[in-house]
Amino acid sequence: MVFQVSAPILSLSVAALTALTLLIRPFKWPEAVWAVLAAALLTGAGAIPLLDAWAGIAKGLDVYLFLIGMMLIAELARQEGLFDWLALIATNHAKGSPFKLFTLTYLVGILVTVFMSNDATAVVLTPAVYAACQAARVKDPLPYLLICAFTANAASFVLPISNPANLVIFNGGHMPALADWLSTFALPSALAIAITFAALLWNQRAALAAETLAARVPGTSLSLTGKVAGLGLTVTAIGLITASALHVDLGWPTFAGGILTLSIVSIIKRQFPSQALEDISWSVIPLVAGLFVVVEALGTSGVLDMLAVSVSRLTEMHPQLGAPAAGVLTAIVANLVNNLPAGLVAGNIVQSIHASPALSGSILIGIDLGPNLSITGSLATILWLNALRREGIKVGFWQFLKIGTVVMFPALLAAIASLAIQNS
Repeated sequence: MVFQVSAPILSLSVAALTALTLLIRPFKWPEAVWAVLAAALLTGAGAIPLLDAWAGIAKGLDVYLFLIGMMLIAELARQEGLFDWLALIATNHAKGSPFKLFTLTYLVGILVTVFMSNDATAVVLTPAVYAACQAARVKDPLPYLLICAFTANAASFVLPISNPANLVIFNGGHMPALADWLSTFALPSALAIAITFAALLWNQRAALAAETLAARVPGTSLSLTGKVAGLGLTVTAIGLITASALHVDLGWPTFAGGILTLSIVSIIKRQFPSQALEDISWSVIPLVAGLFVVVEALGTSGVLDMLAVSVSRLTEMHPQLGAPAAGVLTAIVANLVNNLPAGLVAGNIVQSIHASPALSGSILIGIDLGPNLSITGSLATILWLNALRREGIKVGFWQFLKIGTVVMFPALLAAIASLAIQNS
């Protein structure tokens, strides 16, 4: 009986400790170390049986495959010069205007997020934007790189495939038809995207005003392998849209796209591009696996059931304010524990209480848009941080939080309010 009482407390304590270590990164160890240690602690202490821990890890298979495929294609594209080639095009279209380059980058970020997911924006767009800044001889690339982080979350509920968390929250056959999805989230998404752009532009206005760009950069031709990488990205994007329409998991199509692109590049170059595999941020896989175990422990210990009851009571006591309040609360929690485990928890709650469209929609907006507050809010932002670290650029927690506070809350409140008005 003592174990039954202590299991929820242990699970919650470890989950909170995991969130804290992801936030401050003690000893500057990778985030994955702390997630794996949390999973090992929960298993070793008996808070979750070993078989349940393995079951939790197995639930992330689709996410692992998606990430591996996307990171592989992105790394091939970077090494084969696709991003450098695209960077030259973007720079020349900006015609020396920092504000034009900012706007162009934001628009591209929206397209990548909508049709390839927010994680793809972090993995694919970040190195391309950095290359564009290098080509344009930008003194401070951070305002443009911030776009990759913020658009990855702001545009992540335009379509179901725009964020894997959308599929988690609406799994089990509850995913709305595409027409219903668009009618529900079109206005909230448009507001989130527009307000995020305006707030981020306002926040970075001084840095952009002080910037000077090269008006024109001599172009270079794209190599055959670079074209193959670009084709691989395009085909993969089409595969993701098709898979979403057919309600098929996104992991295998993305993984297949990465392997196929790797194979073709290897044949053309007559050598295996091993450097691409070495440069991938493999640590993100154990990070995700560890977080899945933490969420599984919260489920087996009964914590998720208690949360579901609390959310149900909130909406019953306050029918008009319950759904918006749940959305705002979810957004804050997503930053405390990362939106991947928060999305898994939210998905369980939404399904167990048979949440109304207003409640499930508000929770989804909170999971998707809320992480724009902090650097540990979403997996996409962590991937973005990894991409920046590889280029020697560091963004601290407080530095991002100051920007995120200005950018995230207006967009979140506007998106949730518009959804509430639609459902009133």
